[in-house]
This record gives sequence, C-alpha cells and structure tokens, in this order.
Amino acid sequence: MQISRSQYLDKKVCMRKYLQSQVVLTGLAVFAMFFGAGNLVYPIEIGMKSGSHNLLGMCSFLLTAVILPVIGLVAMLMYDGNYKQFFGRLGKWSGDIAILICMLIIGPIIAIPRITTLSHTMMAPFIPPMSSLVFALIFFTITFLCVFRENKIVGLLGKIFSPAKLIALSVIVCWGLWNATGYVPINLTDWQIFKDSLLTGYKTLDLLGAIFFSAIIINLLKIDNSERKVAMRDLVKVGLKAGLIGAGLLTIVYFGLSYLSAFHSHGLAGTDPDVLFRELSFRVLGHYGAAIIGVIVMMGSLSTAIALTAVLSEYLRHDILYNRVTFAQSAVLVLLACVPLSIYGFGMVIKLTGGPILYIGYPMLITLTFANIAYKWFGFKPVKLPVLVTGVIALASYLA
Repeated sequence: MQISRSQYLDKKVCMRKYLQSQVVLTGLAVFAMFFGAGNLVYPIEIGMKSGSHNLLGMCSFLLTAVILPVIGLVAMLMYDGNYKQFFGRLGKWSGDIAILICMLIIGPIIAIPRITTLSHTMMAPFIPPMSSLVFALIFFTITFLCVFRENKIVGLLGKIFSPAKLIALSVIVCWGLWNATGYVPINLTDWQIFKDSLLTGYKTLDLLGAIFFSAIIINLLKIDNSERKVAMRDLVKVGLKAGLIGAGLLTIVYFGLSYLSAFHSHGLAGTDPDVLFRELSFRVLGHYGAAIIGVIVMMGSLSTAIALTAVLSEYLRHDILYNRVTFAQSAVLVLLACVPLSIYGFGMVIKLTGGPILYIGYPMLITLTFANIAYKWFGFKPVKLPVLVTGVIALASYLA
C-alpha cells in the first residue's frame, strides 16, 4: 500500500518531533546516570581547596570530569555504541579481556560498592542503625526493582530521578549562594589548584562510565523504538545530543556545588570526604538539610547503580551466559556479586580505586579512546602499540 507525499511528510514530521522529545528525556537520563553520590564529593573538595580561585579549579576539574567523558561518548557513538567494536581494535582476545576488566571495575570491584558504601555513610544519621550488609541488601533490592524492566529505565531516570535530583540540588545551591558571605581562605598556588583539580576530575573515572553508558543508551533507545523502525543514524544523533545535554547539566551542578563549598566550607578541611556533603548541607539549611540530603543521595546513588547494573546485566546475559538467563536473572547475579566489597566501607573501595586501576589501566583506556577517534577521523591505524607504550610508561611511573 502506497502513501501520498503529504502522508509521508506528516509521518516524517511526527518522527522528528518524537526524536526531539527523546533527546530531552534521554539527556536527563544521562545526567542521572553520571551524577551519583560519589560525584557530590569531588566538586565540594574543589571549592574547599580553591576558595576565591574556584573558577580556575573548576575549569581544570571539568577537563577530566566532563570533557574527557564527552570525548569518550563521541568515540563510542562513532562505533554505534558497540563496545565490542571499540575494544575489538586491540584484537579479539585482548579486547575481550579489556571489556571484562572494565566490567569488573564499573561493577563489583569499584563503582557499585563505592556508590553503596558512600550512600550508607551519608544516610546513616537519618535511618535506623543497620550493618553495611543489611543496607547493601536493601539498596540492591531497590535497585533491582528499578532495573528489571529494561524498557522502562530511560523513562524512570529521565522523568523521576533526574528532576528530583535537580530540584533538590537547586534548593541547596541557590539558598547557599544567596546567603554566601566570604570565600574560604586557601594557601595553594594557582598551579597547585590547577594540578590538584585536574587529578580530582581524573579520579571520577567517568570516561569508563561514558563508554558503557553510551552502549546502554543506544541499546535502550533501540528497545524503546523497536516498533517505530528508527534508523541507527537517528538513534546515534539522539545519543549524541542527549550526551551533550547531560554533560551541560553536570557542568552546571558541578559549578553550583563547588561555589557552595567555596563559600560555606570554613573549618571543614580534613573532614572525611564521605561526610563532606552532609556537613555542608546542615551548615547551609540547618535541620531542613536532612530531607535534601536524603533526596539527593538516594536519587543520585540509585540512578547510577541502575545504569551500571543495566550495563553489566546485558554483558553477563549476552557475552558470558549466552542468553541462557533472562535480563532480570542476570541483574540478580550482578547485584549479588557486588555485595562483598559493599560491606567493607568507603575507605576500602577508595584504596582499590587509587591503585593500578587509576594510574595504569585508566591511562591505557584514554589512549585507546583517542586512537579509536583518530582511526575514524583520519584513518590512523596503530592502536596496540600506543596502548602498550602508555601501559609501560604508566607502570614505570606507578612503581617509581
């Protein structure tokens, strides 16, 4: 059955409007994925160390905390969100091993336990006393209930989690800046501020998140649009625009939190990183800060945990278990694997992050990302040698 030109144009206009709505929703979901409880700590540290030089500190921080992940997002979208192709340029076995290591890092070894332990520490004064194990089991149960219906994840993150976080953050940041007095005193030079802030942004490890969040975003968009037969090129465009919206929101929030800290963190030097936001919130909002802390921490923690669990569940189901289990069953296995390290506390997870993963593995991933971009844009074929050289130099520097 043929359709008229007017019907075709109407259909095309409707599709364009639908995709535009998907951009905003997915952009909010991207922000929710990236801005977890751990991301609260970093800009607050920048503001506390930078004081009146906070603009310098934040510009440095954003280079590694936002711009580098955006570059990773662009790189992945060049490969249609297919991380197997992305890592496959290292060779089949090398690529598969690299993917496995990355999955362990964003899952049971680093990212999810870090989110869980930090959430427990931040929420401890406002909930009944409980062990780390009990909190982890409750947290993972809620995560599972949010993630087991795969086709609802983008809507859940974009329509509920992201707006709730943005509203709560807006309240504390606007009130704090409205009542700001003077900057905290600092004793660092501009160069020290720039260097420390650059390293702080580097420690977010958000390039890893960008690579695998890109994959899950494209996959979820495919699921949501399976009946509309949207072309892959259009889905990639939605993913790119959504990523830029998410990065823009992340930048605004980072700036707001850093300036909040630059004005209100007097006397908080030396405070444990996992309680910094809590102390700052009480200082700005008094006892009303408890509700704000609860909304921001739980929404932030759950949104990132949901995204990471979705990535890992897809990987476990398709690449490890070859579709012998459902997505929901795979999610249960992923979350159970995250329990052990989630009961040892934030300090233990940070120690793991600060070792070979941060100073050897991450530089190699950065090199791979730029090599893959150079391959797509300029036909630059070498990839194994640059990654290997980076690994050798990083190892030597780490052991020195």
